[in-house]
Parts: sequence; structure tokens; C-alpha cells
Amino acid sequence: MQEEQAGQEDRAGHGPRVSLLPRARPEVSPPPAVPGGSAKVVPQPSGLAAIFGKHRVPQAEREGNGWICGDRGIHGTRIAEITSPVEGCGIPAPVRVTGVAGLALDPPAVIDCTTARTLQRWIRSGLKPAVGRRGGGVVKLHIAASYVCRPRNNRKGARISEHGLGHAVDISEFTLRDGTVRSVAKDYRATRWMHAAYGAACGIFGTTLGPGSDGYHKTHFHFDTAHYRGGPYCR
Repeated sequence: MQEEQAGQEDRAGHGPRVSLLPRARPEVSPPPAVPGGSAKVVPQPSGLAAIFGKHRVPQAEREGNGWICGDRGIHGTRIAEITSPVEGCGIPAPVRVTGVAGLALDPPAVIDCTTARTLQRWIRSGLKPAVGRRGGGVVKLHIAASYVCRPRNNRKGARISEHGLGHAVDISEFTLRDGTVRSVAKDYRATRWMHAAYGAACGIFGTTLGPGSDGYHKTHFHFDTAHYRGGPYCR
């Protein structure tokens, strides 16, 4: 459940070809500049803001009938703003996601809406097509980690992990409708659809790490929505 530096294995046919030599993950890009150089105006809290924390939540993202983030394919609940005494950690408008695109998340993932929408895009365009009708189709993801305030690789002095911002999910197992469970740790190397699903995540997510990436991702897929100047970081 940790993301580190560059991976050491190229996956032909599953994302852009990369060098086999280790390289450090690039720095996350700063927020894009606003045309004309004017600062972005952040709405001040009012009305229902007290319910969702100090940051006002756009009306389109308010939940209804169990769906949240302005998308009927994302189910769960809004929770209070997450703050931390550790600088850089926290989520202004977190959600606890229980289901995405018809799949259950076990346990629920605590992330932000951007990450929830990105996960949904991958499930629909990458995971489901890769699994197809095997075992009746995929019905559940086991979430190994979502929000947790820590530095990358739990190394003192390292940058705050994307997990600490609500921008990341780690997936360790997939459950099919017939009850079959496929784990990244045990089944990845011999499961072609898992390779295809993992490769499809590159470009949808900003970072994709898994078996062969480094010594920290042998048991799960790490996906996050960080943005890099050089494009997606896929290993």
C-alpha cells in the first residue's frame, strides 16, 4: 500500500513503453494558471456549507437517493471535512464510497469526488471490458487502502502520499459474480484480464503502480489522480 519511485518492469501492450532503468517519480504539477493571471475565487461558506464543512459543495455534487458526486453511478455518503495536524493531509469535501458503476467497494473508500469519478471511468472502460463475462462479470473490489495520512512509503521526510489527500485507492482483490476471487498477490502474473485492466488504468489515472513496479506494490494496484508535467506515471 505504498508508492515509491520508478518501477523496473515494462509492460508491453499495457501503457506507454518505459525505460527499464529506475527513475524518480516526477514532481506533481502545480495547479494550472488562471487565464489572465487572475486568482481563482473560492466561494465563501454559507447556508448548507456548515453541513459539508468549511468548503461549500456545488449543488451538482450533492447526493440524492444514495448517489453522490453528481453521478448516479457513484454511491455512498458525504462525510465531514477531514483535517490533520500533519501539514498537507486532509480532504476538504470527502466521500465514503460504497459502490461505483455497479460494483461494491469493500471496505468503502474514503476519497474525493474527482478520484471517485476517475475510478468509475476505469471500471467502465477498462476493468469491465477486460473481465468480460468470466465468472458472470466482476461485482466487487477489495479496497486495501484509501485515505490515510502518511508520507510516501512511510519514509520520514518524504512527500505526503496521494492517500493523504484523498486522491488514491489501492485494490488488492476482485470478486466475480460466481464467487471467484482473484487477488493481485497470487493471481496477477497468470491472469490476462488483470494485466489488461491494469494497463487500461494508465492515462485514466495519473499514477498506476502494481506488481513489477517496485518492491512496494506486489500485492495490490495503486491508482491515484496526481498530475505530472511529463504525463501519466505508469509502471
